[in-house]
Amino acid sequence: MMKVILSLVLAAATALSPPPVEDGVVRKDWKVRGEAGLLGVREVRRDGPPRGRPVLLLHGARVPGIASFDLPVRRGSLAADLARRGHRVFIMDARGYGASDRPASFDEPASENPPAVTGEEAVEDIASVVDWLRETTGHRRVGIVGWATGGHWAAWYASEHPSRVDSLVIYNSLYGELDGHPTLGRGSQWEDPDRPGHFDDARHGAYRLSTGPSLLTSWDDSIPVEDRTAWRDPRIAAAYVEQALASDPTSGDREPPSFRSPTGAMKDSFHLATGRKLWDARTITARTLVLRSEYDFWSREGDVTTLVADLGSAREVRAVRLEGATHYAHLDRAERGRDRLVAEITRWLG
Repeated sequence: MMKVILSLVLAAATALSPPPVEDGVVRKDWKVRGEAGLLGVREVRRDGPPRGRPVLLLHGARVPGIASFDLPVRRGSLAADLARRGHRVFIMDARGYGASDRPASFDEPASENPPAVTGEEAVEDIASVVDWLRETTGHRRVGIVGWATGGHWAAWYASEHPSRVDSLVIYNSLYGELDGHPTLGRGSQWEDPDRPGHFDDARHGAYRLSTGPSLLTSWDDSIPVEDRTAWRDPRIAAAYVEQALASDPTSGDREPPSFRSPTGAMKDSFHLATGRKLWDARTITARTLVLRSEYDFWSREGDVTTLVADLGSAREVRAVRLEGATHYAHLDRAERGRDRLVAEITRWLG
């Protein structure tokens, strides 16, 4: 109880100046006390008295929350879309990402420390934010939407705290059990060449650096037409890069500019891609929606089938294949999977 009280006091004292109201949507930035420091949380809701069960959005392995879910460009904010439909949305950054505190190892060369922020630590951060949400909003259960590694973290949390999650959305995420992946598993850059089946800690270190252009490579490669602008708005791609770089105050210290993200998520992903389950879906009781894009390069069809098979304790399960959509469906054009994605999530969250 003392931990929750301290979190509430701290969050109330460190609410940041909110961005202006746009299209009837209000934003407010918070700092919440986590197990290892302060966690950045952005609230996005309709103007007026806050209502509705809180919905938490979880980013993936590299790009933090605001750059993933709340770009200042038309159709670039999944958070605003959900807020306009009546949901009280919260976007959090796990430790080491965005507006959250970074591990001490980030102050040293990456190679001097092992991969930072593994799934266990990210789940601890989710627990801290959900505790705060439960006390702040008065709702005992939350909805959680996780993209890619965020879906892995969300479901891991829901498997350990089933009574605290009402609705769960797992979007383009790995589950494990299957040994084999074209880019993340055996024979990939992530494997230790001297120890097959093991992640190469020494090579990758505590964090990795990403430049702006590197964020678009996998996106470009997954779009099945030559004209990328027919698939995504160039303004959204530019804002995605800009916000990702802005999320790290040190990005301008390097040439070309680059931001840091913890390598622990990639170590988890390597384990999942080589057949190791890190959490068990059989303990999840939340209504669970599993989404996978047709052109997703991260998750596998088998992740969906094995996950759905294990969700026997969930109150309701729905699996949806987003035809003609990429890994970045929520940032693509409306007719390229975005409208279907928003509709499925909105319907599931009620």
